Amino acid sequence: MPSPLRVILNTFLSGPQAWFFVAEDRGYFADHGIEVVFTPGDTLANAVPKVASGAYDIGYGDMNALIELHGARPDAANPVAVFIMHNASPYTIAVAADGPIRTPKDLAGQHLLTHPNDAALRMFPEFIRATGLDASGIAIIEDRRHHRDLTAAILRGEAAGLFGFVNTLASAAIEAGIAPADLRHFEWRQHVPALCGAAIIASPDLVAERPDTVRGFVSAVNRAVKDVIADPDAAVEAVRRRDPTIDVAANKARLMGTLALEMAHPEGARLGLGDIDPLRLDEAIDLITAVKDLPARPESGRIFDRSFLPPDGERIRTLAKAS
Repeated sequence: MPSPLRVILNTFLSGPQAWFFVAEDRGYFADHGIEVVFTPGDTLANAVPKVASGAYDIGYGDMNALIELHGARPDAANPVAVFIMHNASPYTIAVAADGPIRTPKDLAGQHLLTHPNDAALRMFPEFIRATGLDASGIAIIEDRRHHRDLTAAILRGEAAGLFGFVNTLASAAIEAGIAPADLRHFEWRQHVPALCGAAIIASPDLVAERPDTVRGFVSAVNRAVKDVIADPDAAVEAVRRRDPTIDVAANKARLMGTLALEMAHPEGARLGLGDIDPLRLDEAIDLITAVKDLPARPESGRIFDRSFLPPDGERIRTLAKAS
């Protein structure tokens, strides 16, 4: 058997990674002759350079960070996205729902908390451009505490807002004994709709040398997502078997929220989960290239390779919501 695939996840083990563990437990990877070693990550954005470095074969990484990498290294052999899991952007700034900040422009002059290199923070310039926010007086403070502590800090008034993912912060609120409705969200999917979120990305060496392995990995995960939709309790149990310390209720809420938000873009009904409208991808590339002043505007075909997607009849369309 070939050497095991080294896979870097987006974060610590959590409910919205369940499809990877379901695929492993039910032998879907083994059906394709694949053995996998998963490593927890530290942010969605950081998974991209870790695959680019050669340390990992596959990453669960940020599609927008991948675009940025390609634009910054136009002549390099870069990773490629092979399945877009989050076809809607999960990024948000959360504030107290009963506080004075009612619109994005009310964030002007405020203090905002963030984990280092958070994917939402990295895409803050795109949010600023889309909303017309005057960011000149905003103070951004890095804070490595768990999100459950940071959500509580926001409600105590330690800062005005918190960068993150909508469902990550909702789950963290539950863990902190806070009602998710106590947070108001300014969501990128509403203000910067061209962007998406997490994707399965593969190293250039893996794509070149073991394309059938890439295709098999994607097929196994796609099959497991169907199982997760059918039985989310069993899916969270697959995560709990790997980390018995997780808050099961919070992780189920996070998983269900991810299925209902990040994975429910309307175009999924037409294209199926894993794909993106080419015009929308080009719009995202144009925006990121301009806002981040990248050395080159990367070509979409080098960033996302559709040839590894499941056949049309096997794609998931049930999650898509009407626009």
